[in-house]
Amino acid sequence: MRRRTLLQVGIAGSVLLVAAGVGISLMPAAWQAPRLSADGRSIFDAVARAVLEGALPDEEPARGTALQAHLGRVEETINGLPKPVQDELALLLGLLASAPGRLGLAGLGSPWQQAPTADVHTMLQKLRMSSLALRQQTYQALRDITYAAYFADRSTWATLGYAGPVELHNR
Repeated sequence: MRRRTLLQVGIAGSVLLVAAGVGISLMPAAWQAPRLSADGRSIFDAVARAVLEGALPDEEPARGTALQAHLGRVEETINGLPKPVQDELALLLGLLASAPGRLGLAGLGSPWQQAPTADVHTMLQKLRMSSLALRQQTYQALRDITYAAYFADRSTWATLGYAGPVELHNR
């Protein structure tokens, strides 16, 4: 390799690293413990509408009230995760909150708050069936947090056929 080529490759690599660093620093913060930002709430609102379709009330304002309560439980669920997992989730949500990340990773063209439920459902299925582990993990994280938060509420247990914990008596 000639010296000039080596310098050009070095400069191009440096520029790429600087651009990546600037891009990461400009990602919106969707999770700032202990709360979701507006972007984070939009992501989990859209995912809940798709994942919990049929379990949420059909009519407004009951549906909106149920989703707001659900988003509060999502925050509680995330707060219960270990700090390193919260940090990784913050990076994922930040990426999904940015337009390039939403398009590149999730393949969703519309902003989360404007995306039709059918589009979010299709996007989730594409993530689930992807050959890339990162996309599958993104699906699993969004789905698992949504389910954990939803079924943490006692009022949803009947949907599972779960009567609740059995009371034990000491003798």
